[in-house]
Amino acid sequence: MRKSVPTILETKQLPDFNYLGLDNIIVPVTAGEFAAAVAHIESVKLVGFDTESRPTFEKGKVSDGPHVVQFASENQAYIFQLCNPESHNPLLYLLAAEDIKKIGFDLGSDRKLLLKKFGILPRGLVDLRPVFKKQGYLNTVGIRAAVAIVFNQQFHKAKHVTMSNWGSPILTPNQLLYAANDAYAALRVYLQLLNSPNEKV
Repeated sequence: MRKSVPTILETKQLPDFNYLGLDNIIVPVTAGEFAAAVAHIESVKLVGFDTESRPTFEKGKVSDGPHVVQFASENQAYIFQLCNPESHNPLLYLLAAEDIKKIGFDLGSDRKLLLKKFGILPRGLVDLRPVFKKQGYLNTVGIRAAVAIVFNQQFHKAKHVTMSNWGSPILTPNQLLYAANDAYAALRVYLQLLNSPNEKV
């Protein structure tokens, strides 16, 4: 049976998704803080995952991103800013860990950018887009539509935040919330699908 993806107008009529708040978002800075982040992510073995890149406005210019990589467990999100050299080794360790499942949407572009930037192909990635395609959805399902389908809730993504400067050494509260919840919502969708007797992920 072919299914239609909810439109933006339709999702705007739904109650809000239960977003992760600033109190649950950590931006590691020191080696010790990154070690603590890695330890938490290793302990849960299952995290939402996404990246953000500073937009390019010149025709033909290729992004040098990602500039931010985010991981989210069920109660905590970590924002790795790649302008901080301390983030690189912990990030590469997590990306290489196949036993840590990293859940997201449309991860092909993230994979390519990370490969180009660090020369490493991330392992343990679980892309949810093909999951919804197998369920019969006619169009590509992203995070907004997935939250509407699975939770009957609205997931808001502000375009001005999407197109903001992710390479800035100091991210705004709106940027932190945006990045963290992209990863967090992907994890929540995955867990909901996992717990549904009629779905396979």
